[in-house]
Amino acid sequence: MKTTSLLAAIGALAVSLASPAVPALETPVRLLGDPAPPEAAQYAIAITPATRWVNVTGGEIVRFDVGGKSFAWSFTGAGSVSAFDLKRVAPPGLLDRSIMAYIAPDPRYIGGDSPEE
Repeated sequence: MKTTSLLAAIGALAVSLASPAVPALETPVRLLGDPAPPEAAQYAIAITPATRWVNVTGGEIVRFDVGGKSFAWSFTGAGSVSAFDLKRVAPPGLLDRSIMAYIAPDPRYIGGDSPEE
């Protein structure tokens, strides 16, 4: 009897985890970096109707130009974040679709052998 109850509970858990009603776990915005003043940007990326993704490097501050408006983002978030949708951090209404930002590791924190003196 106890085995049947345990199997039923495991089955119910498996179904609930597979259900589309369960929201996907998203990285909290605070771990993606920080907004930055556009004048602090190291370079700009123009987002056009054809833009589907952008490539950046961790530690950079990038200005995104979208149809005459701009916003800047400092990619100083968690090192474990390698990509996220810019729509999550853009000012409301600025992006009308998802644009993925793919983040290369910050070169300052990439391990390596120290030169011997």
